[in-house]
Amino acid sequence: MNAPDDLAAGILPFSRIVGQDSLKLALELAFVAPAINGVLVSGERGTAKSTLVRAFSLMAHGQLPVTLPINATDDRVLGGWDIDALMDSRAVKRAGLIEEAGRAGMLYIDEVNLLDDHIVNILLDVAAAGILLVEREGQETRTPVSFVLLGTMNPEEGWLRPQLLDRFGLMAAVDSLEPDQRHRMVMTVLRFDEERASERAGERSAWLEEARALDRERAEALRKARSAFSSVHLPEDLTRRTVEAVTALGALGHRGEVAALKAAKAHAALDGAHEVTGRHIRKVLPMALSHRRADDDQTGVRLWSEEDEVVLADLFEE
Repeated sequence: MNAPDDLAAGILPFSRIVGQDSLKLALELAFVAPAINGVLVSGERGTAKSTLVRAFSLMAHGQLPVTLPINATDDRVLGGWDIDALMDSRAVKRAGLIEEAGRAGMLYIDEVNLLDDHIVNILLDVAAAGILLVEREGQETRTPVSFVLLGTMNPEEGWLRPQLLDRFGLMAAVDSLEPDQRHRMVMTVLRFDEERASERAGERSAWLEEARALDRERAEALRKARSAFSSVHLPEDLTRRTVEAVTALGALGHRGEVAALKAAKAHAALDGAHEVTGRHIRKVLPMALSHRRADDDQTGVRLWSEEDEVVLADLFEE
């Protein structure tokens, strides 16, 4: 399914990307349960944020994500009406990026922290409601849409406002790789370039074919988990302990526990489990809460600590 796309786009197969397990998991959870309402990816320049997002989209959706440029206008985002057609009394609608993302399954924003807050609000509202409302030139349409919203950002360039941070279901922090992982990643990239060149010359690449087969297997596992999500049981006791954890960890508002519980169900579905366990909750809580806790600089972000892990260990000891 993905062979022509990754060859043309120059994107490593998802299964060949080294490290960044938290981000990989966050992307998979959002695919299994789109109601999680998006993933914010935070990391320094050069940490392969964009590469991983694009590789995931190729693996899970069979195509690169629809990408929103920083200078996008309302019309480009929402779509509208063909003015010339309206002059002839014909209503001809032009699809915007949101509708394109609905067909593709994913909308990707690089440097989302630099995007106008007004546009970010629109995207988050549509992603949460599943309805695109367009009012232009006296015409109104309501279009059902469903997509996963992914935003990447470099925190050195400034954070989103806390109110917007809170609207993203999960946040995954991308760290620099350890020396051994860096070596493996460099060797993988060099190998990929060589194998791509061989395929372009008409030769067979067993290495790439194996990676694509692994990606197809993972994509099938994700689709099965999405189908099973609604049947996963969430024990009331775990729900209560999750609320206690969110309170003890100082998260603001109530979106944190909702996102965490949806993500835990998605995690259980990925595991093939019929019931959420404390292990699933512990794994997803950092992604659901790190961007929802007030810090001294009022960014709304407080990095996860060993003390936070102690709180989780006490509440979710298996």
